[in-house]
Amino acid sequence: MPQPASIDPALVDFDALTAWMDREGLPGGPFEDVAPLAGGTQNVLVRFRRGGVDYVLRRGPRHLRTRTNDVLRREARVLAALDGTDVPAPRIIAACPDEEVMHGAVFYLMTPINGFNATVTLPEPHASDPVLRRSMGLHAATALSALGAVDHEAAGLADFGKPEGFLERQVGRWTSELESYNALEGYPGPDIPGLDKVAGWLEDNRPATWRPGVMHGDYHLANLMYSFDGPQVAAIVDWEMCTIGDPLLDLGWLLATWPGEDAESSMLAGPLGTAGNLPPAGDLVRAYAERPEAVAGRDLSAIDWYAVLACFKLGIVLEGTHARACAGKAPKETGDLLHTITLGLFQRALAFIAA
Repeated sequence: MPQPASIDPALVDFDALTAWMDREGLPGGPFEDVAPLAGGTQNVLVRFRRGGVDYVLRRGPRHLRTRTNDVLRREARVLAALDGTDVPAPRIIAACPDEEVMHGAVFYLMTPINGFNATVTLPEPHASDPVLRRSMGLHAATALSALGAVDHEAAGLADFGKPEGFLERQVGRWTSELESYNALEGYPGPDIPGLDKVAGWLEDNRPATWRPGVMHGDYHLANLMYSFDGPQVAAIVDWEMCTIGDPLLDLGWLLATWPGEDAESSMLAGPLGTAGNLPPAGDLVRAYAERPEAVAGRDLSAIDWYAVLACFKLGIVLEGTHARACAGKAPKETGDLLHTITLGLFQRALAFIAA
């Protein structure tokens, strides 16, 4: 078929895609309504229609990183495992783990999502209805509880991660990550008030018991697509960091990134945060707890610990861009912004500890 003008053949070769889809026994015919989609990551998303079926193709960025293909394979495996559950997520139609088919890139085909990202746009009736926006917040928690309820072993993911010692290794893992930034020339080292206090508190207050399960790994509003006609989460997207760990860390991540009364956190949540009337953190925890399968064997009374860990981990991840900016490897304004967010996350962690 002719290569669509809007799509670079170095990213998606439609001749190669045609041959592969035909081998997979997928419906044939011309490609229609081909269009690139904007996403929250550097990965490539292309929507199209063929043989009466709508698809979204997902592959890594133009310049593949060392682990990009492995990450895409993991994403496809998790999404396939979630088929048949009530977790709102894209459904895998077919996956190509073979790097040779698409010029070195693993890719998969998934169902399109009919929804919107509320950190980018807030359509009607959501923009004008404060009750609807409050319900959107609660649905962020209940969508996550559906994931927390999944039995990862029954879903075929028993070997997907390394849950043994997951909580015990978190502080050391991310402290080492932070220390590694010192190798970047020009980075003066972390200037993060509360760093040592937060790390020590996490080590001293680690939950004694927990139950492993599927973790999204980056659960916040920007990775949710909402239904156009209601408050429900249409899909949880961007599964790049998924693993088997402690699902309560996903809930902690939601709390760590949840828009608060301060203007900065509301701004980061985009139009939804600006519009306001979102439920407080405690209501999110209660909404999550309504699903017994999600909380069985898990100490929800320790949720502040998970929120503090999320602040600690995310703050260190963002500090990496600040360190690279100091070394001239990232834009200075981006590094400065993310360093400010890191400082805010550690202040939020200290507030969780004080509470």
